[in-house]
Amino acid sequence: MAQFSFKARRRSGEVVEGTMDGNDRSAVLTQIERMGMFPVAVSDARGGAAGARASASTTSSAPKNSSTLLPPALRAYFNRQRKPSLSELANYTNQLANLLNAGMPLVSALNSMGSLDTKGIPGQVSKQLKADVTEGRSLSDAMKKQPVIFTELYVNMVRAGESAGSLVDVLRRMAEHYVRFAELKSKFTSAMIYPAFILTLGVGIMIFFMTFMLPKFMEIFKEFNAQLPFATQMLVAFGEFAGKWWWLVLGILIATAIIIKRYAGTDAGRRKIDGLKLQAPVLGKIMKINLYAQFSRTLATLLKNGVPVLTALKIAEDVLPNRLLKEAIAKTREEVTDGKTLSQPLARSKLFPQLMIDLVRIGEETGDVPAALGNVADTYENELKTAIGVMMSLIQPVIIVVMAMFVGVLLYSLLSAMFAITSSIGTRR
Repeated sequence: MAQFSFKARRRSGEVVEGTMDGNDRSAVLTQIERMGMFPVAVSDARGGAAGARASASTTSSAPKNSSTLLPPALRAYFNRQRKPSLSELANYTNQLANLLNAGMPLVSALNSMGSLDTKGIPGQVSKQLKADVTEGRSLSDAMKKQPVIFTELYVNMVRAGESAGSLVDVLRRMAEHYVRFAELKSKFTSAMIYPAFILTLGVGIMIFFMTFMLPKFMEIFKEFNAQLPFATQMLVAFGEFAGKWWWLVLGILIATAIIIKRYAGTDAGRRKIDGLKLQAPVLGKIMKINLYAQFSRTLATLLKNGVPVLTALKIAEDVLPNRLLKEAIAKTREEVTDGKTLSQPLARSKLFPQLMIDLVRIGEETGDVPAALGNVADTYENELKTAIGVMMSLIQPVIIVVMAMFVGVLLYSLLSAMFAITSSIGTRR
């Protein structure tokens, strides 16, 4: 057995230092935890120092593999920390809330979370949180060091829960918050899968026909040397152009996409594009409803858990992806700082619906703005589900009709050519 020096912290906060025999650092760490203490550092008594966190993460060196042959930029890309989905974050938050609700101390709960199989959030995240909390940091400060996993909204909610002594309740509300948004996002994604599949299939059929079937028909047409109808001539001309100049069309599309992306990167471009998104038929309405629901739910959740209104508005501003609404919320935050109510600047922006403004005004009069915002969020979340259903009932038949028209044009062009050839054969006889 080897001898190790250790530094640990009792539950009371007292720091304990000493030496301990063990087969390796992992065994020493286990012994310290069994004694009811939290390891801070473990080092070889002969002079090889290694912190508890470092030993836990480097007990076995990673074997070299083919990824080391990749360029540094690609290695960094593939090894980057993945941002968890909303449902994964909700599951993690629920598990942590359940452990704390069962009476487990925070450090022990984080230790258990490190060994639990939480999809999307590696155990190393919980181990790092445990190490930071053991060193005396608050949970919110520890989470702030991992912005890829825990957003500013999450960190501020946890900080509010720590201040009010209701961390478990806050975590449960956070989990519910993320579950609700995950459901809405899933519904919207599911609604777009079928139209996207039909559209992709139709484009694939068109490409197959133009590149494989049409040339074979053209060989038949040339053999009979018949006068082709106008529709067939147009189809053939289009096929020849696509076959000869496809690289030019592809280049124009790529250049257009780059120009649009660069334009969207400017303030004026982003504002213009975001404004067009809100004004788009069918999808524009759904985007607006989704933004209203997201803003109301986020702000209601923050205010309900004791986050100051100015901080809550700043977080809600950062959460929303639309530049116009961001600017309206920033202006609202400035006017609230000057002592105005929340409903007044929202109404002056002319971007938020009258229903939201009226409900917020009622909440201000009754002294319960979080509940009013919660009602607004419930209203628009239900309306969003209805709007997605209506969009699906409209977009599916429209796509089918459009694809049927394309197929009909192709069939008409070919059949009219076949009839022309048949007629010419009959005339020759």
